[in-house]
Amino acid sequence: LTAQVDPFYPELEDEDMESALALVHSRFSTNTFPSWERAHPYRYIIHNGEINTLRGNENWMTARQSTLVSPLWGDDIDKVMPIIDPEGSDSAKFDNCLEFLHLSGRSLAHAILMMIPEPWSNHKTMGDDRKAFYEYHATQMEPWDGPASIAFTDGTTVGAILDRNGLRPSRYYVTKDDKVIMASEVGVLDIPPENVLYKSRLEPGRMFLVDTKEGRIIADEEFKQSLVNQHPYREWLDTYLVDLNDLPDGQAPAEPDHDTVMQRQQAFGYTFETLRFLVAPMAQNGIEALGAMGDDTPVAVLSDKSQLLYNYFRQLFAQVTNPPLDAIREELVTATEVYLGTEQNLLADEPEACHQIKIKLPLLTNEQLAKLRNIEWPGFKAMELPMLFKIKEGAAGLEKALENLFATAKQAMADGYNIFILSDRGIDSEHAPIPALLATGGLHHFLIREQLRTQAALIVETGEAREV
Repeated sequence: LTAQVDPFYPELEDEDMESALALVHSRFSTNTFPSWERAHPYRYIIHNGEINTLRGNENWMTARQSTLVSPLWGDDIDKVMPIIDPEGSDSAKFDNCLEFLHLSGRSLAHAILMMIPEPWSNHKTMGDDRKAFYEYHATQMEPWDGPASIAFTDGTTVGAILDRNGLRPSRYYVTKDDKVIMASEVGVLDIPPENVLYKSRLEPGRMFLVDTKEGRIIADEEFKQSLVNQHPYREWLDTYLVDLNDLPDGQAPAEPDHDTVMQRQQAFGYTFETLRFLVAPMAQNGIEALGAMGDDTPVAVLSDKSQLLYNYFRQLFAQVTNPPLDAIREELVTATEVYLGTEQNLLADEPEACHQIKIKLPLLTNEQLAKLRNIEWPGFKAMELPMLFKIKEGAAGLEKALENLFATAKQAMADGYNIFILSDRGIDSEHAPIPALLATGGLHHFLIREQLRTQAALIVETGEAREV
């Protein structure tokens, strides 16, 4: 496509054509077939990399649409829905979200940092006020994560940002004749060494910003501090954010019934191999079992054995370009916090927006789950939803149980409940567990269709979970 740009845009060959800035991106398409409608730049960005969290980001932005209110849009906000074009590439969808946040009142740099925050939760030298800025926005939306070097502009401000892991390269030159050149590698443009004022690389989580109106490069610390100072984020968090550890203890969980262990293992599809090679090493050593490379196990859809629903699904991203990260060695860039509760209007910075429950890890102990199950705290109300169906009714009973689950959740939300614990603990000789993935995914998408998803948190208590 590169060779077609000049004849397609003849004005680029006009000697009188001038611009204070330019975004150029020329490379093959990684996850989609190359086509003109997917050619960069988009309205605000060019992007080298891929967004691994794309499916979740898109689904959550769709779920939030029902709660979005802005005086800048007024009654016309429905005209710009959906926010995300479902036919776009990952870069196009990122651009859709960025454009919407920017046109809804936030500066371009602010919107970028909401979508690609620098690693903050385990950053030991970052100031508390900046951590508060990032944590406040973490309660509003999740990051768009994955290897990414993104350059952006609104016509006046032009800049670039690197993902928090630094998995894509970006280097820049500033010349003595007031030019700034940033590219994925050195040598894209021939710059005489004697004309280079200084040069450097863009660091993970850092942003490089040029204001052409002011005619200067704005330091990363300067514009981030200006964003931090917009609101008393730490005060808001201290007032409204609830830590799970601060909640009173709930009713003590029931003691395990060892006499029925075998029956329960059979009900949830455990095999001798699962217990020996997966569960036992984790119980004995506290780490995931190690094994040799290579797997000749038939894919679930071709197997003649009963399979868990999880086995039919795989990660959906370009695995080869994403190096594995170790949460121990890469502690700085590994965040595990989860926020539970009702989301507020994404387009307004208000104190109540962070009124949620902070959980350090997405895996809960029985004691922690008891706290949530019996919660008595302003703004939070929990209900347990059984993930069970009658065995004698077969597939029809499963479908009926799912419909009842969805209807019960919807009615409960109308009654003020905003935390749902989906549990299959009550299995017996007459009731089998609904596959946890089916129940959770089904309820998730049901609530999206009903425009209720951001108003409730889903927690799963299941005997199916056995792998990390």
